[in-house]
Amino acid sequence: MNAAAADRMFVRPFVCAAVQMNSRLDKAANVATATRLVEQAHAAGAELVVLPEMFNCLGPLPEVVAVAEPIPGPTSEAMSRLAARLQITLLAGSICERSDAPDKGYNTSLLFLPDGQLTARYRKLHLFDVAIPDRVEIEESSFILPGDEIVCRATPLARLGMSTCYDVRFPELYRRLAAAASDVLCVPAAFTRTTGRDHWELLLRARAVENQAFLIGANQCGRHGRKLESYGHSLIIDPWGQVLAAAHDEEAVISAELDPARLADVRQQLPSLEHRRDIGRVAERSQGWGGHGLK
Repeated sequence: MNAAAADRMFVRPFVCAAVQMNSRLDKAANVATATRLVEQAHAAGAELVVLPEMFNCLGPLPEVVAVAEPIPGPTSEAMSRLAARLQITLLAGSICERSDAPDKGYNTSLLFLPDGQLTARYRKLHLFDVAIPDRVEIEESSFILPGDEIVCRATPLARLGMSTCYDVRFPELYRRLAAAASDVLCVPAAFTRTTGRDHWELLLRARAVENQAFLIGANQCGRHGRKLESYGHSLIIDPWGQVLAAAHDEEAVISAELDPARLADVRQQLPSLEHRRDIGRVAERSQGWGGHGLK
C-alpha cells in the first residue's frame, strides 16, 4: 500500500457529481443528454463527474453490441473533448467497446483527465447472468466479454478505483482496490429495479464502509425497452457509510464535497484496513458439524 500511496493526490476537498440518466438505443440523443448533464454538474462546481453504465446506448444487448465502438471512437472522442472543454475529471460511465469476437463487445469504462487525455479504461470483470422468473432475465456473458484487469488510477483530485454495476457484489475486487490506495470507489451502473430495491444502497454502503473510501454510484433509471428497467437512486457515500447525496428515480445530477480530512479521520479512528490479516496465510482446519467445513 505504501508504494501505491506515494503518488496520492487527494490533498484538498473537491466537489464530485453522479449523473443519473435514462439511456435508450439512440446514441446521438444519449450523448447529447450526457453532455448537458455533465455541463450542469460542472456549473454546480463539480470537478469529478461520473456517468452511468452504458450511458451512450442501452437496451437489448444484441442491439447494443451491434453498434459497439472502437476506442478511440465517436463517443470516447466526444467525452475527451467535453472533459477538456470543462477542465474536469470525467469518468464516462461505460460504453460497449468493439472486440475481435463476433457479436460480442466489452463493457468498458473510460477515465478522462481535465486536458482530455484518456488515462484509464476498465473492462467490467463480473458479468450479470441472472434469471429471476417473471422479474428479470439477463445473460450478459452471451454478448459481453469479461475484462481481466483491476484498475486504480491517480488523478489530479484523488486515486479512483474503477468498477461497474454487478462488480459491487464481489467484495474481493474492492479489497484489491483498497490495497491499491483508492480514495474514491466509482460504480457506474444500470442496476435493475428488481434487485435495486433491496440491494443497491446496502451493497454500496457496505463497500464504502469495509474499504474506508468515498463511493460514487451513478445509476441508470427508468425503462430501456420492454424487458429492462433500472432502479435509479444514485448515491454518493462517505467512508463511514453516510449518504452525502441521493437521487430518486428520474434523470438527475447529484453532488457532494469529498474531503480528505474526513477520509483520514475515519481511517484513524477505526483503522480496520491496518488490522486486516492475510487470510491466505491463516491455517485452515475443519470445525464443521458432521465433517463439513474447511479442510
